[in-house]
Amino acid sequence: MNSMAIEMLVPRYGIAWYPWAVQYFFLIALSYATLWLAVPGLIFGKKAWMPTARIAMLACVSTTLVGPVALLADLHQPLRFWHFYGYPAPWSWMSLGSFILPLYLGAVVVLAWMSWRPALKARSQHDDGWFSKVAGWLSWGHWEIPRPLMVLVGLGALALSLGIMVYTGAEVAIVRARPLWHTYWLPFAFVATGFIGACGLVMLLNRISQVRDVVINRQMFSVMIGACIAMGFVALTWFLDGVNAVDGSVAIALDSIKDSTQWRNTALWGGIAGIALFVIAIVLRLRERLWGWGWLVGLLALHVAWMFRWVVLMDVQTVARNSAGYHNYDMAFGSYGLMGILGTFGLWIAAILLIDLFIPWRGNDARAITDKSSSDISTGAPSHG
Repeated sequence: MNSMAIEMLVPRYGIAWYPWAVQYFFLIALSYATLWLAVPGLIFGKKAWMPTARIAMLACVSTTLVGPVALLADLHQPLRFWHFYGYPAPWSWMSLGSFILPLYLGAVVVLAWMSWRPALKARSQHDDGWFSKVAGWLSWGHWEIPRPLMVLVGLGALALSLGIMVYTGAEVAIVRARPLWHTYWLPFAFVATGFIGACGLVMLLNRISQVRDVVINRQMFSVMIGACIAMGFVALTWFLDGVNAVDGSVAIALDSIKDSTQWRNTALWGGIAGIALFVIAIVLRLRERLWGWGWLVGLLALHVAWMFRWVVLMDVQTVARNSAGYHNYDMAFGSYGLMGILGTFGLWIAAILLIDLFIPWRGNDARAITDKSSSDISTGAPSHG
């Protein structure tokens, strides 16, 4: 009896999402999280939160402007972005996001303009050459913006930010072919780590912008600790769902990476970084004299938020779907690798510098030079011009 062996060949496909996607998911998470951090001061008028709101608004606008650039670059054929609007697909989260994102961007820019306009009008009255002229153009007259209108725009931006949270998490979590993605806990993890990174960014900008307000660091430590607790709850619940076979996709996901040394090392590093961040944040929150070191904690928080998205979006794609084992991914040097990452961060820094150059985002007291000690609450810093 003749036996016949059949060999099945499965083509190896390249990864679908490149580091541009990591940059987009990272920046857009910082965007909606810093928007929420600005809400108590800008929308509810809490004076104690206004210094934080000013820095958070700067972070929100810069990340909102640069994030879509990274998304466009990840489309592989960016000039075909109009297909999202020419051929809408309401059943697709990615298609829905293409409509939510421009509305969100517009709402954020309008809200920022409304919050910065009083300071722009004040600067336009000074003889600062081009800075005064630009401020006069941007202030767009001397009429007053009704407070209810600003609150309405702010609430609209918040509503759209919820749409961003949902669609960015759902478009990844619905992919059944990737068990490591296919879980309801993933969108919550994106949001929690987004707030961790946003708190870190605010503390970093608090130092770099020379504002150095200790109250900002105190508030951000409190929010960061809450976000770390939320992320720990999400991670623990996801793991227990898999161990107890509550969620079949989680069990499959854990089984798919049990033999990978790279994944074990990544999980170990991520766990150590997250726990270290949580412990350090608690220690510094309880020791006021150490709040000046908040910017270092901010760098660690940004690393945790970015690394989580790299693991989820890039490392997951190295797990073979149609064959056994794992696919190696070596980050290229060009625009679809290291240069793309550095270029996005460079564009982001350029956006922050341009806003800082022409916009008195610190408020009406931005021209005042403070000589208080670092332990005092500083309400402003010198502006350009």
